[in-house]
Amino acid sequence: MKRITIFCEGPTEQEFCKKTLYPYFLNKQISLEWKNWEGIKNWQRIKLDIETLLKHDKTCLVSTFLDYYGIHTKHDFPNWEQAHTQFVTNKSQRLDFIEQQMQLHIDSNLQNRFLPYLQLHEFEALLFIDEQKFCSQFTDSDFHKNGKQELTSIFENYSNPEDINDSRNTSPSHRLKEKIICGWHKIVYGNIIAQVMGLEAIRAKCPRFDEWIIKLENL
Repeated sequence: MKRITIFCEGPTEQEFCKKTLYPYFLNKQISLEWKNWEGIKNWQRIKLDIETLLKHDKTCLVSTFLDYYGIHTKHDFPNWEQAHTQFVTNKSQRLDFIEQQMQLHIDSNLQNRFLPYLQLHEFEALLFIDEQKFCSQFTDSDFHKNGKQELTSIFENYSNPEDINDSRNTSPSHRLKEKIICGWHKIVYGNIIAQVMGLEAIRAKCPRFDEWIIKLENL
């Protein structure tokens, strides 16, 4: 059975791998494992962890599940500045370029077993799939004042949840916590909603994420 280890940014992504991705891939005869980085690390640490695992376990495949929103210049990702000057407006192309550079900066003997993935913009974007199903998980009192209106506005303005923008005030996680749901708990609520939405529905509305799943299946 093919084995894939996913290095996750944190516990939310790790729980998503466990509850949503693991059963899907098991049905595809793929064993999914995961490791928690507990936050975005410097590229050199990421590179070291990936290469160490690939050298130690010569049959495993490795991917990443990191939020682009949390990566900054200080993390020293390969050709980070070039990505932002060459792809100013098209963020999907920018991420494609960064992922390519991540792969190219891994030991050339290991590159064929490494598939980097950055989520645009962050994991919480994957939760804006079905407004009715989302609302069904909460009571009216769970919503901030005007929280339901905020939710409706997001669905009206973003047919692709991955496009929900990434500033401090408009990132998916900020909208959920500060504008939509009172007492938002990202790990618990995020993964409950993800399971309610279902992987196929998430894939249908989130093309970059769907492309990653397809690539993992064909590694």
